[in-house]
Amino acid sequence: MGASHVGVEITEESVRAVEVTTGRSPKVIAYGEAPLPPDAAKDSEVVDEGAVAAAIRQLWQGAHIKAKTATLGIASRRVLVREYITTAMPPDVLRKALPFQVQDLLPVPVNQAVLDYYPTSQSGDRLHGLLVAAVADTVEQMIAAFTRSRIRVTGVDLTAFGLARAARTAAPEGTAAIVSVGDHTTQVVIMRDGIPVFVRILPADLDTAAVRRRNVVASDEYLSGDVADDLSGTAGIIPRGALRGDVGNKPVADLIARLRGTIAFYLERPGATPVSQVLLTGAGAMVEGVQSGLEERGEYPVRLLALADAVAVRDAPPTGELALNLVGTAGLAIGRDS
Repeated sequence: MGASHVGVEITEESVRAVEVTTGRSPKVIAYGEAPLPPDAAKDSEVVDEGAVAAAIRQLWQGAHIKAKTATLGIASRRVLVREYITTAMPPDVLRKALPFQVQDLLPVPVNQAVLDYYPTSQSGDRLHGLLVAAVADTVEQMIAAFTRSRIRVTGVDLTAFGLARAARTAAPEGTAAIVSVGDHTTQVVIMRDGIPVFVRILPADLDTAAVRRRNVVASDEYLSGDVADDLSGTAGIIPRGALRGDVGNKPVADLIARLRGTIAFYLERPGATPVSQVLLTGAGAMVEGVQSGLEERGEYPVRLLALADAVAVRDAPPTGELALNLVGTAGLAIGRDS
């Protein structure tokens, strides 16, 4: 087998990963998800390093992932993402200058932050892009869990950028909104001609994970017989996606209002172009009322985006929630230069 790379995410419920081949036409060759015990992680932050490390080892073994290097995605609501304009300069020079330029914009001292800058366009000598800042301790704790599992993290990336990379196949031109709805966090990425130009990370109170865990894990039939066959993905790590339902009108209505408000906020910005479509992904997309709520006003078409819609899958693609949850994870594996 040729060279491959892994994109990986830590959520409150699980660790999930996608392994793709490297090169111009990446293909998914392995994927999976391993459960985390309650309170092992919170909002993409590691609380119990040992439990997370054990889940990583289980994931690599159960999903038959061969690569020992990975790009780690972060999607915490504590991550700062904002538009930033600076003087155009070589990437290595900008990397050194950025901490001095943005120190007054950060919620923590610059020596306690991990910074990234994603250029989106250039006008003369002015470089436009997205500034990303995360708390260094949080990132280091996540990396430490992988180190204990003998997996080397070669890069840390905003999961929203992975979503944009994965969605390029479905929306290579024009302006599209990618909305990934999780149990606790929703990511909104506005992408123009394949380039992310606007990112927002929102709270999402669609916490059906606890209900799913009680109903499935407590069952004597868990991972046995027909239930396991119906619920498990090809990796056979953890069943997800059979118990989705409307969690109540108010949480869904609140989420829809936030999403519409976020898209409207982008459209009011100078130079914004109309959104031609919304690509909906993430497990929360399967909650009753989410897709129909976004479609209700008829402002833009809404369609689901699954892993197989974004990246070719060598064997049987995942289904259900896992197929929606792994879109951004695969984008992390593909890499920024693809």
